[in-house]
Amino acid sequence: MRASAIQDKSVLVTGCSSGIGRATAEMLRSKGWTVFPTARKFEDLELLRQAGFEAVELDVTSSESILTAVDGVLAKNNGVLGAVVNNAGFGMPGAIEDLTRDAMRYQFEVNLFGLQELTNQFIPIFRKQGYGRIVNISSVVGRLSLPFMGIYSASKFALEAVSDALRVELSANHISVSLVEPGPIQTRFSTNCAGQGEEKLNTADSRFGGAYKQYFEKRRNGGMSEDHFRLPPEAVAKKIFHALESSHPKIRYRVTIPAYLGDWAARFIPSGWMDRIMIHHVKNRFS
Repeated sequence: MRASAIQDKSVLVTGCSSGIGRATAEMLRSKGWTVFPTARKFEDLELLRQAGFEAVELDVTSSESILTAVDGVLAKNNGVLGAVVNNAGFGMPGAIEDLTRDAMRYQFEVNLFGLQELTNQFIPIFRKQGYGRIVNISSVVGRLSLPFMGIYSASKFALEAVSDALRVELSANHISVSLVEPGPIQTRFSTNCAGQGEEKLNTADSRFGGAYKQYFEKRRNGGMSEDHFRLPPEAVAKKIFHALESSHPKIRYRVTIPAYLGDWAARFIPSGWMDRIMIHHVKNRFS
């Protein structure tokens, strides 16, 4: 489907304290876009402002914060916006049986509910303008569920489903919805996951307690098998740029070899075979 051309090259990018969000903000600005990057923490907002950005405070788990951020961006940009890039995300590792309800809920609050509440604020603006782009940052684990990251995977599976439905619902308005599915990227995500697990998991009472220690050490110190395939965050930013500027933005953009392999496996490998592959993978990972 051909999408309407962006007449105002302005974009809100969430989760810009580092990694994919920061790289995307930098790239889009270099391409002539007016970028409103968001972050939660004061120190991250200050760093963005020192870099010359119109940084916006935003916590996607708070409806009040979302409404304040939306009003602020629209006020700064004469009531219009060309696009929103939903990059902010949160992942907590752990066997599903070891995650509390709050831990499960928070991943969905960040990765789906807050993301969509923010997006819903801009849809009427896009419809009135007659143009708008929505880019949602998913993951290869939104196509292929990963053991010990099962709830994070679930939140990304849900994001994929919502994005597919939203794309059809907005098709008559020529508002595009694209998904970007990165594999392993050189960001702080893996280290942050390890920190969340160490801080919040009750490893002492878990049957996976010993395995968690090794798992977190590998995540922090670059001992994961997928580390060989990591690409810089700019590789994701390039796909986001295409989704924003192409007259025919793709429905899905994969980034890294594991992302392509994961998508292929999800479509063509029978579930029983995939279970055996995952069991072998888990045994290798946890020795």
